[in-house]
Amino acid sequence: MAKGRRYRWLSPANRRLVEERLADGVLPRVIAVELGCSKRTVVRVRADAVLRRQRRRSDSGFRLSIEERIEIAMRVARDESNSEIARGLGRHRSTIGKELARCGGKRGHYAPFAAERRARKLACRPKETKLSASPRLLAAVETGLGRQWSPQQISAKLRVDHPDDQEMRISHETIYQSLFVQSRGALRKQLTGELRTGRKSRKPQGTVQNRGRIAGMVNISERPAEVEDRAVPGHWEGDTIIGAGQHSAVVTLVERQTRFVMLARLGNGRGTEHVIDALKARIGQLPAHLARSLTWDQGRELSAHQRFTDDTGIQVYFCDPHSPWQRGSNENTNGLLRQYLPKGTDLSVHDQDALDAISDSLNGRPRKTLGWATPAEKMAELLATPSGGA
Repeated sequence: MAKGRRYRWLSPANRRLVEERLADGVLPRVIAVELGCSKRTVVRVRADAVLRRQRRRSDSGFRLSIEERIEIAMRVARDESNSEIARGLGRHRSTIGKELARCGGKRGHYAPFAAERRARKLACRPKETKLSASPRLLAAVETGLGRQWSPQQISAKLRVDHPDDQEMRISHETIYQSLFVQSRGALRKQLTGELRTGRKSRKPQGTVQNRGRIAGMVNISERPAEVEDRAVPGHWEGDTIIGAGQHSAVVTLVERQTRFVMLARLGNGRGTEHVIDALKARIGQLPAHLARSLTWDQGRELSAHQRFTDDTGIQVYFCDPHSPWQRGSNENTNGLLRQYLPKGTDLSVHDQDALDAISDSLNGRPRKTLGWATPAEKMAELLATPSGGA
C-alpha cells in the first residue's frame, strides 16, 4: 500500500497483522514502515481494536454493533444490495440504508470503524438542544413567552411566519422541556413565570394519582354520543378551582354546545354536600332541556353524586383518572378564569355577585366556534325555545 493512504483502505488481513504486531510490542512507526502506511494509520487501527473489545456486541437490540458494521462493509465490498445485507444480518433494509447514508451514501467508501465512532459520538449525553443551537429560534421563543403566549401558540406562529425555514420550527414539548428540565435549560428560568399557569414544575404525561374509587360512578365511556358531538344542548362539564393553601374553592361549569359559563361560590367549604348544594343552586334550576348531564373528574368533592342526580334528574359522568382533555371546554375555561382568580390567592373573598360578574365577562366574548356569537346570546336563544331546538 502506498505511503500516506488512510487507514480505512487497509485490507482486513493487514488490519489483523497490525493488531498482531502491536500485541507483540512492535512500535507503530516500525509497523507503518513495514506496511507502507502512516504512523497515524497504525495508531487508528489500534484505537479501533480497543473500541471493538469495549463493545463486542450492541448495547441494545436496536443499535448496530461493531461486528455488524464490519459485516456490512464486507458485504458492500461483495456488491450486495441493501436487502441482501439486511437479510444476512437479520435487520430491516431501511436500517442498512440509513447506516450507509449517514456515511455519505457512497457504498464503496463505507468505513465500519469510522461509522462506529460517529455512532458513539452521536449517542453521547447531554446533547445540544435545538434552542441552544439556534440563537434566532431562541430569541423568537423568548419573545413569545415575554408576550405571555403559550408554547403551543409560539410553535404554531413560528410555523406560519416561517413556512420554508426549518431552523425556525420547534415543538411546544421542546419548549416545555427547556423551561422545566434543568439539563435542557436553554431558556432563561424566569420565563416560566410568563406561562399562563405559572407552574414551577411540570407533571409528566401518564402520571396517575391513586384515589379511592367513587361508589356508583358512571364512566364517561357510557356517555351518549349526542354529548360528544355537541349536537344537543344541556350537557355540562364541571370542576373546582382551588385557592391559596387549598382552603378556598369555586365551582366552574361550562355548557358544551354554547360554552356558557356559570360559577358557584364555595367559600372555605369543599365538602361533597357543600358542592352538591352549590351545583343544585346553579344548574339544578335550569329547564330540563338545558340540564341533561354533568361530566366531572374523579375528585372526592362529588362523591355524593347520586343524591345530586336523584334531586335534579341530571346524570353525572366521571372522566378517566388524570384525563383533563375529556373535559376540554371546562379545562380551557379554568385557564381563562385564572386571569380573574389567580392561583395562590384566597378565592373566598369573592362573593357570588363578583363571580357572576366574571362569568358575565366570559359569556360576553364573541367565540369563533359559535360563528362569532357570544355564549350569552346562544344561551338566550335556548332559553327562549322550550325544547332547546333539540
